[in-house]
Amino acid sequence: MKKILFLLVALSVAAFANDGDVANQTLKAYSMIAAGLGLGLAALGGAIGMGHTAAATIAGTARNPGLGAKLMTTMFIALAMIEAQVIYALVIALIALYANPYLG
Repeated sequence: MKKILFLLVALSVAAFANDGDVANQTLKAYSMIAAGLGLGLAALGGAIGMGHTAAATIAGTARNPGLGAKLMTTMFIALAMIEAQVIYALVIALIALYANPYLG
């Protein structure tokens, strides 16, 4: 409970700051933290998804070696879609860092 209260007070600095420069600097700092955490979580989720996809493809090929080429093609399409989600998170993180509409 103390950690949540401390986090709430720390995050409210930007809302109650009188000086616009302090608020902008605080918002930039929080944007960097949010971009880093968001991209890290997206990469973690993508890595887990890619691991499951590769494991399922290997298991399917081991069960039926004749379908190996079809499974591999499907796996590459799935990996591209998973990686696209991580790239979207990267684009959003870059927008939050360099073209933040809240900085004015």
